[in-house]
Amino acid sequence: MTDVAREAGVSVATVSNVLNQPHRVAEPTRSRVTAVIQRLGYVRSENARLLRGVPSRVLAVLVPDLANPFYAALVRGAEDEARKAGLAVLVGNSVHDPREENRYLDLFTEHQIRGVLLTPSGPDGAGIRALQRSTVPFVLVDQAAPSRDLCSVSVDDAVGGRLAMEHLIRMGHRPIAYVSGPGHLPQVRERRAGALQALSAAPQPIEFHELSCDHLTLATGRDAGSRLLGMRKRPTAVLCANDLLALGVFQTLHTAGLHVPQDMALAGYDDIELAAAAAVPLTSVRRPAVTMGSLAARLLIAETQRDGTPEHAHRQIVIEPELAVRQSTLQPPRRPPPGPP
Repeated sequence: MTDVAREAGVSVATVSNVLNQPHRVAEPTRSRVTAVIQRLGYVRSENARLLRGVPSRVLAVLVPDLANPFYAALVRGAEDEARKAGLAVLVGNSVHDPREENRYLDLFTEHQIRGVLLTPSGPDGAGIRALQRSTVPFVLVDQAAPSRDLCSVSVDDAVGGRLAMEHLIRMGHRPIAYVSGPGHLPQVRERRAGALQALSAAPQPIEFHELSCDHLTLATGRDAGSRLLGMRKRPTAVLCANDLLALGVFQTLHTAGLHVPQDMALAGYDDIELAAAAAVPLTSVRRPAVTMGSLAARLLIAETQRDGTPEHAHRQIVIEPELAVRQSTLQPPRRPPPGPP
């Protein structure tokens, strides 16, 4: 930095401002210093900054499945917010494995990451406890905080499950199937609870079938579709715990020559971009992934700037989901063809 300052004819403090707070430097000076930095090939040392007690400029986002477009959109929202604050984002994918989650959290702590956005993978909250033992600030995203002394951004998934099931009931569907996901995930449990609440509140009893899945993927959705085709009395409508499951079910139905929604209505959850772009646009519960990532990053940045002040207020933001009704459910049921004997 001394070399850059000498070549540019400015103070070391001005070089520091160009690198860390460019808005504080007049544009002509900023351009001159930047040109010298590029000519000399100067690269600042993040380790040296950390040794001086300067906070890292890197946030981490740890999600359970980057193959799921919902989490990719969530990361995008976090990146947008971090960029505004002059920060970068490091992304980790725990693949729904608590061991991978723990490995990433250890790595983030060792490298003194500024803060972590975490969507927990494990059923027992081990990742949350690990971060609480460390000095790394963190915010939970896509899962409500278990206590008031943590920040989180989540969706009321019980409301979402209820909205989707109520829609299918209003359309006159009987029987109805629900394709669920891993029961240890709070989001999945809440969606199921909301769907069951709508069924119990229906004016007349409705025949209901549940198909459980170990994963929330296209492949498990295709498998669930095969199980639906094998039922002796096929449902006229299917609600899935996420859009990937629903799209997998759709693929199996299409391959078998069945039509959505004429032969079987289909609804998903998350409202990823692929939902509206499917061959038959998919009805889905909308969770604003980009907004969730942005809000969580904003909370995390505020958390990292509090400097130990006790007046920092932890917030637990809960977003109300909406139902995006599309062609996949916009037709009254007709008597389905019988299943195998």
